[in-house]
Amino acid sequence: MLLSQLSAAASPLTQEQVQKLQGLVAELNPIQQAWVSGYLAANANTAALAGNVGAAAGAVEAAPLTILYGSQTGNAKSVASQLKSQAESRGLSVKLVNMADYKTSALKKEKFLAIAVSTYGEGEPPEDAEALHAFLASKKAPKLDGVKVAVIGLGDTSYEFFCQTAKDFEQRLTKLGADVVYQRADLDVDYEEQATQWIAGALDIFEPDLKAQQQSQSNVVSMGLSTPVAQSQYTKQNPFAAELSVVQKITGRDSTKDVRHVEISLEGSDITYLPGDSLGVFFLNDEVLVDKVLAALKIDPETSVTIGSETLSVRTALIEKLELTQSYPGFVEKYAQATENAQLLALLDDKAVLREYIEARQIFDVILQNPATISAQALVDCARKLQARLYSIASSQAEVEDEVHLTVGLVEFDAFGEKHFGGCSGYLANRAEEGVKVKVFSEHNDNFRLPANDETPVIMVGPGTGIAPFRAFLQERDTREATGENWLFFGNPHFTQDFLYQVEIQGYVKSGLLNKVDLAFSRDQAQKIYVQDRLREQGAEVFAWLEKGAHFYVCGDANRMAKDVHQALIDIVKAHGGKDDEQAEQYLKELRSHNRYQKDVY
Repeated sequence: MLLSQLSAAASPLTQEQVQKLQGLVAELNPIQQAWVSGYLAANANTAALAGNVGAAAGAVEAAPLTILYGSQTGNAKSVASQLKSQAESRGLSVKLVNMADYKTSALKKEKFLAIAVSTYGEGEPPEDAEALHAFLASKKAPKLDGVKVAVIGLGDTSYEFFCQTAKDFEQRLTKLGADVVYQRADLDVDYEEQATQWIAGALDIFEPDLKAQQQSQSNVVSMGLSTPVAQSQYTKQNPFAAELSVVQKITGRDSTKDVRHVEISLEGSDITYLPGDSLGVFFLNDEVLVDKVLAALKIDPETSVTIGSETLSVRTALIEKLELTQSYPGFVEKYAQATENAQLLALLDDKAVLREYIEARQIFDVILQNPATISAQALVDCARKLQARLYSIASSQAEVEDEVHLTVGLVEFDAFGEKHFGGCSGYLANRAEEGVKVKVFSEHNDNFRLPANDETPVIMVGPGTGIAPFRAFLQERDTREATGENWLFFGNPHFTQDFLYQVEIQGYVKSGLLNKVDLAFSRDQAQKIYVQDRLREQGAEVFAWLEKGAHFYVCGDANRMAKDVHQALIDIVKAHGGKDDEQAEQYLKELRSHNRYQKDVY
């Protein structure tokens, strides 16, 4: 039914509400309408579940399988959604909740609990899992005697603290008395097949108790409302072949950095995105290096190999299907065993030494420095599948429509007498010609969103390529004619060489969209100045903005910049809010809990 056909008789809305709804929809583009539709459906579903709609009076509803997920890039959310779908196909009652939205008071009511969580950085929980992760380690955490639990972790074995957050959750839940009913899975980046197996195994364990409970509570009628939000047919498993339309260097000729502005056409796809989302990009490995590897191993490039159910030439497999740039311990271990290389086998005995070895090398280097007799299939079996690289989207679809823009820093370094490049950044900057097709998909990030109220002020801290999502934010707020104030902190080495999107930013200042801009060009004076220094200089006003409801965003390097910015915020809250260290930390925790302090870090 169209809105123009609505009447008070045909709908539960009053005529005044119909008119208001018609007015709102008229102002929204199709993407915004889809978002509102999904929001209202989710809101109605939550209200129905909370109110126990349709339940018999006085009846106690059967406890569902509660699935909690904490996701940094969307992988854990995807696994959790798959678990929900499979559980529902078995007729099981299930509730899927982002850890950031989970009320800890509900923990003591749980009977069946599944955790899907990723790990990033130095064994740290993802942003949306931080509060629950801390709560479970606190004295406030309730006893969970008899609660049945299963945990699945996602991570990357190239990092030292692989799947540490999943291990933490299982350990803390067990300490509180929960029963682990299915073995935890710690999955690497190539996780899909193992995740499917784990889901089936975990549901086999949960199903008998859940069904027995549901049958004993059969007098309760469930009226959960569920209106699926339209999702793209193009996913990580089924990416869209998009045209690469622009790759333009936006740093100066004398810059120490090489940053490219990339534009990709989404025409012909149903891919939608919001400011704060990421784009997954699949790439091709360097053909020259692949040929060097095959020559060093004396493998015929046309030799057939099998990857999963697909048969193809080993050369094609190495170019299109396998990870050959980002090193990780698993490859060294398999290659050492397959080639019986004594030096590589010796590295496996000391994890610290092994990590030091792979940190300086790409997989190409490991092979070329250790040539051996190995079959084409054995070589392929040593490597894991090539993973898409995720980039923060630098555009608003409300402005650029069938396009998506990225800000890509070229990874390049010298090692062993040769220039090395990052897998995807090297492909986009050096080898992919404009007009070629690149496989892409959008990855939604509900933990990095503009405030719903366009009058809310925002503070954005994005040095280097961290400017990307804030370019999208500014485009979106400009298109929406948002009246909330905007304050940008941007930094890079040199003003003349590294002021990314300078003309656009100056245009937003001139138009009045950007109310304040603070710049930190670290190498333009004797003493290095960074964005955290500019924050401290503006501490009184930063705190004043926070006190009047501003949302604070950080994008960029997780290991140094984001931590330095966090410490600067602590110092600002202490200095201008009259708080001690503990109170300042609590102040920021409260900002996070209200989605007013959000980070997109890598």
